[in-house]
Amino acid sequence: MHELGIVFHIAKKVEAIAVENHVSHVEKVVLEIGEVSTVIPSYLEDCWNWKCSKSEVLDGCQLEVEMIPAVTFCEDCEKTYGTVEHGKICPYCGSENTYLVQGNEHAIKEIVVLDDAQEAEDTEADEAAIEQIEQEDNGAMEMLEETESQNPDAMA
Repeated sequence: MHELGIVFHIAKKVEAIAVENHVSHVEKVVLEIGEVSTVIPSYLEDCWNWKCSKSEVLDGCQLEVEMIPAVTFCEDCEKTYGTVEHGKICPYCGSENTYLVQGNEHAIKEIVVLDDAQEAEDTEADEAAIEQIEQEDNGAMEMLEETESQNPDAMA
């Protein structure tokens, strides 16, 4: 299963980039995976989730996979075609003088982070919203909490 090796390679690169840019946590990584790369996305995701659980910077990081279609080029007629549909033989001229142009690669397309300033701003906004809700409920939340504590089966 080469997905584990790919995950370790990508995680190492992402962690290095995070350290280089003083990022404390990565939210999401977008990968491009070639259609004929033999990488199985579900295996990749399982390995990714396991690896991320072992890393402070990547813990909980989402993995998004975008498939790159496989394209083959014919040297005789100089046309490209879908590799999966037609294989090595050119559908236009029947030549076997072809080669894969794309579809066997894997690459990091995007790394999404939430910067600490934005995170602090979001936390402050959440706290302000909760405070406003508490002020507007005129004590209803306190009454509900009292009711729940006195009769825990009431909400069930």
